[in-house]
Amino acid sequence: MAIPTHETSHATPDSVLWQPEVEAHDDLAARTLGFWLYMMSDALLFAGLFAAYGVLDHAYNTAGGPGARQIVHPLDGFWQTLAVMTSVFAFSLATVAMKMRSRPGVILYTSIALVLGLVFIGLEIADFRALIAQGAGPDRSGFLSAFFVLIATHGLHMVFGILWMLVMIVQVARSGFTEHIVARLLNLRLFWQFQASVWVCVYAFVYLRGAF
Repeated sequence: MAIPTHETSHATPDSVLWQPEVEAHDDLAARTLGFWLYMMSDALLFAGLFAAYGVLDHAYNTAGGPGARQIVHPLDGFWQTLAVMTSVFAFSLATVAMKMRSRPGVILYTSIALVLGLVFIGLEIADFRALIAQGAGPDRSGFLSAFFVLIATHGLHMVFGILWMLVMIVQVARSGFTEHIVARLLNLRLFWQFQASVWVCVYAFVYLRGAF
């Protein structure tokens, strides 16, 4: 998958996004590889947070406060999971629209993905506010600190992805599919899918495991 540098440096209706027969250096693939390396470092960050949560998820670390069974509700996590997975599906459709060089399609499906991401963040904030109102804030115990840090770190990544989507909607509307914009959209797809994968791990390890 290669994008000629000269032909795609300007936003024109005839911009070519993929030319499999081109044997020149693939700048797009190089940029994608670099972003993969960043995501691997992010994976290490989440691995450390999961490890900390696993160690602190014990009655000894609740300081007399609530444990996982008292604060996690699989059904609430399910609605968040549904929102983030549907958002990933919508952004995948935006990638298909990009391959077809359809600006309206990319803008439409990216907007849907963005709204679903906001729904996810809204549900997460509502859960946090309910816990804090019950006296189960991050300062209550080591376990709750680990819980809030893990969930909030993922939430901050989701917020960053939502802002990225907003920027890409503006750039696609203004400039079309230049080489740089295509690279950013593909990297955003990787980032968004990675956040969905992390959330699946959160749902299984925190919500489902904690409920039993």
